[in-house]
Amino acid sequence: MEGIRRAAQRAVEEFLQAFPMGPGSLFVLGGSTSEVLGERVGTRPSLEAAHALLEGLLPPLLERGVHVAVQACEHLNRALVVERETARAFGLEEVAVFPHPKAGGALATAAFLRFRDPVMVESLKAQAHGGMDIGGVLIGMHLRPVAVPLRLSVRKIGEAVLLAAKTRPKLVGGARAVYTREEMLKKLEEFLPKPP
Repeated sequence: MEGIRRAAQRAVEEFLQAFPMGPGSLFVLGGSTSEVLGERVGTRPSLEAAHALLEGLLPPLLERGVHVAVQACEHLNRALVVERETARAFGLEEVAVFPHPKAGGALATAAFLRFRDPVMVESLKAQAHGGMDIGGVLIGMHLRPVAVPLRLSVRKIGEAVLLAAKTRPKLVGGARAVYTREEMLKKLEEFLPKPP
């Protein structure tokens, strides 16, 4: 379990170095403890593995003021565990269900037990700024529209494949649009008075 915790911590620290999420942003976590333990998803839920994952993942996120949502499994239609303050901050509607290892999964159950004032919400309304998928549980529906894969050096946690994503704002405009501050400043030079 210590190896799982360390790998999770290393992965989230690398994630935050590549994509420094700021206070008030939203991170979504999905994971299968069965996959972490080398089994097929849903066949061997482990609260012990779930607690190890959360021990590694949560502290670096919470220290930065990042809101965390933990996705339940498909038996709960991938509803999510969030802190009540997160639900309020993002306008998420609470639903009446409690996760357990066989309906919701061990990771959502462990998060529900660990959070200070947990509630379940049906959806993040595609508002998450980034997230991690441990074991192929499909978190994409919770991310903002333009998701960009993050390639981390940590490829697996336990036996589960680790995928990470950040999001970026949509690019809008046409042929004249610029997409970086540097490009904008260069364009502005054309309109500045020339020295005599």
